[in-house]
Amino acid sequence: MNQKPSAAFVGASWVAMGAGMLGYIIGLWRSEMLLNEKGYYFTILILGLFAVISLQKSVRDRLENIPVTDIYYSICWVCTIVSIVLLAVGLWNATLLPSEKGFYAFAFLLSLFGAIAVQKNTRDSQIK
Repeated sequence: MNQKPSAAFVGASWVAMGAGMLGYIIGLWRSEMLLNEKGYYFTILILGLFAVISLQKSVRDRLENIPVTDIYYSICWVCTIVSIVLLAVGLWNATLLPSEKGFYAFAFLLSLFGAIAVQKNTRDSQIK
């Protein structure tokens, strides 16, 4: 299937990623957490975004018979899972209201989904 993504899907993907990231970061900025807690959650966001982008690229490369080493492919999966688990553990143990915990969880997942979609669209747009 060599079809470029529609402008609407590209736009929706960027909006999803931007809304998730911006909401998550603004939530951290305005929270009353200690600076080390804010750093923990921010680092998890960056790890998660990098991991899912790398994972999407690795999966796509393998589908297109572009060589990807097993170790890199495995690291992408491990980092993706670790970022989600670290967020879950952090939120489970945090002294936040349940609504705040839900906000961070969903903003994080929206960011990851948006990053995957943006990476897919970027790759699909390069089809000649």
